[in-house]
Amino acid sequence: MLEKALQGNAKYWSWVGFLLTMMGIGAACYVMQFNYGLGLTGMSRDVSWGLYISQFTFLVGVAAAAVMVVLPYYIHNYKEFGRITVLAEFLAIASVSMCLLFIMADLGQPIRALNVILHPTPNSILFYDMIVLNGYLFLNLICGWVALNAEYKGTHPPKWVYPFVYLSIPWAVSIHTVTAFLYCGLPGRHFWMTAILAPRFLASAFAGGPAFLILLVLIVRKVSTFDAGDKAIQKLVSVIIYAGLVNLFFVGLELFVGYYSNIPGHMHTLDYLFFGLADHDTGQIYNNLVPWMRASTAMGVIALAMFGYKKTRNHEGSLAVACVLIFLSLWIDKGLGLVLGGFVPNPLEYIVEYYPSIPEIFITLAIWCTGFFILTILYKVGIGVKTQSERLP
Repeated sequence: MLEKALQGNAKYWSWVGFLLTMMGIGAACYVMQFNYGLGLTGMSRDVSWGLYISQFTFLVGVAAAAVMVVLPYYIHNYKEFGRITVLAEFLAIASVSMCLLFIMADLGQPIRALNVILHPTPNSILFYDMIVLNGYLFLNLICGWVALNAEYKGTHPPKWVYPFVYLSIPWAVSIHTVTAFLYCGLPGRHFWMTAILAPRFLASAFAGGPAFLILLVLIVRKVSTFDAGDKAIQKLVSVIIYAGLVNLFFVGLELFVGYYSNIPGHMHTLDYLFFGLADHDTGQIYNNLVPWMRASTAMGVIALAMFGYKKTRNHEGSLAVACVLIFLSLWIDKGLGLVLGGFVPNPLEYIVEYYPSIPEIFITLAIWCTGFFILTILYKVGIGVKTQSERLP
């Protein structure tokens, strides 16, 4: 089946060439970081998680969203998702691959990753995060590839693969739950220390992930003869609406708890994110994330309004715009806002802002391009198999 990835027109090879070029530039920047150390990034003693971990946190949600297709198809026998189940599983593979790459980039020295295996610490959340991320990657590799191989041969998937499919459903929830525990288990960071963080992660995942999947399905419809079907797309829109509303509700709960209860740790971070925060010694206003967070809020509300309006969500162009808006809104809120905002102010009540360095940005772009490269190859194979099987009598 892999030979299908070697077949394509000039646009396909131009896209692959662009991705490989960006990956090469990022690799050169990573060599600089490897030789110099993490001092090459914008991170510091006060902001120890930056662009890398913010992308990791967001992409875990994109990966977990595959369960919103797998569960209805395999458990509730919703056949309309049959044409996009493999696509959702392949999206999960690319997303988890990017998550692992961002972790490796953030470690500085990749050899440090072996410490989790060589010196396991069961009382550490990082130990379980390693298990759930790698486990979910292999589960989707097994389930997606076996199902596609069976379709390629014109047979039903073997029975032994179904336990792995069913296991992948709770496992998808676990990867985001364990990631949330990494944050809310830190008592020194008040903004993250909330029991609602894991449900908030899941709600944002079940809105942003399906939105990205819809965008991919629409792109596939434009560049190939494969069509996932309008019913499947509209069902994903319903999932996005409910999950997006729940996510907004959870954000409202955070605002209420912080401001009504006058909890300084919560209020200061919220002030910093949405209004700017003044240094208590110098009086200087720090507000580098305010435009981002306000834009995130506006895009999220506009996107949900567009999804809720029937004519908008039934029109392919406006549907794509709404998906882009909700995806960007959650990327800002869950990546930049949640991760970077949690470091302001620091435990000593001082404000240290974070600005990513140029090499850091190029490494981040390269990892995203690596994910798109994996996704492109997998989708090229998957769509090739599906269109071939549909042509057979």
